[in-house]
Amino acid sequence: MNAPGSAKAVIRASGLYTPPESISNDELVASFNEYVRRENEKRPAGEALQPSSSEFILKASGVRSRHVVDRAGILDPEIMRPQIRTRSREEPSLLCEMALAAANEALERAGRAASDVDAVLVACSNLQRPYPAIAVEVQHRLGTRGYAFDMNVACASAAFGVQVACDAVTMGSARSALVLSPEVCSGHLNFRDRDSHFIFGDAATAVLIERDDGARGTHDFEVLGTRLATRFSNNIRNEFGFLNRAETEPRTPDELLFVQDGRTVFREVVPMVAELLASHLADLGIRPDQVRRYWLHQANLSMNQLILKRLLGRPANEDEAPIVLDEYANTSSAGSVIAFHRHQAGLEAGDVGVLCAFGAGYSAGSIVVRKR
Repeated sequence: MNAPGSAKAVIRASGLYTPPESISNDELVASFNEYVRRENEKRPAGEALQPSSSEFILKASGVRSRHVVDRAGILDPEIMRPQIRTRSREEPSLLCEMALAAANEALERAGRAASDVDAVLVACSNLQRPYPAIAVEVQHRLGTRGYAFDMNVACASAAFGVQVACDAVTMGSARSALVLSPEVCSGHLNFRDRDSHFIFGDAATAVLIERDDGARGTHDFEVLGTRLATRFSNNIRNEFGFLNRAETEPRTPDELLFVQDGRTVFREVVPMVAELLASHLADLGIRPDQVRRYWLHQANLSMNQLILKRLLGRPANEDEAPIVLDEYANTSSAGSVIAFHRHQAGLEAGDVGVLCAFGAGYSAGSIVVRKR
């Protein structure tokens, strides 16, 4: 949080890359149910898999469709995963390519050149490789100066990245910082699991943060404060890692994909996030009902509704808490930034907003901003 009289950070602009391909619930269910039909032909009657439905998906999550990097592979009942072309070492990686698209939009909206940026943070859940850092690759291809690094705090990564960027620009280690969240969530999703096959989509976002120099831009938001929180939990987990090949009892492919205990996550994360937001706003002297817009992590519609009902003491309307998960599904760290990027209309100078992300860890981050 900014101390009185200290330097302040400003969000100059945001950017978004949306993959051109999309899958509706009906299309996803048709693929899944065909897989179930084929699989049940091989199984004893007592071990039959249960089909899915669009109604079940919508009720469980609020998701209607999702953008993905490869539609054909996901919908093929024999494959049921995205098929991503292996690229040469001379080509940009997929995550780099997506991050560049989002970064370029943010720079254009802010009226900045890549040479104005001297810190690049790739903050996301699903890094394509451990090294060299995707952020350094982006730095190289974008042409920024200074330094770059990757960070992973699961679905809260963008919020954590924004705090790191704000600290960098206010403390003077960077003039301008890009926080990029390229997420290919479909790559770690088990599309053969009825309880989770519908959850995720793919996208990339960018947030450009600078030290406040008094200049005003069209898309400016002053950062009033940031707050982060973590608490260990195994209820959202991904076991994929570089030690898998060294394990003496090799895991099955499905064990290396996303898994969660959704009911427990719901029960434990809702109060954690509501308390984080309440305490953060209270310390800034802002009542929850004085916040013009909440841009929350886009994981589950019911979860978002309950968090804000706890915070406000009443249900929030769609203008106060816009939803994008109906079109994008859960894009992990990118979700809250997509909501922020697409739903700034109607805000006037002085209006307060909250960008809040939360997920595995458990991890949660709150960014309180004021429209300039």
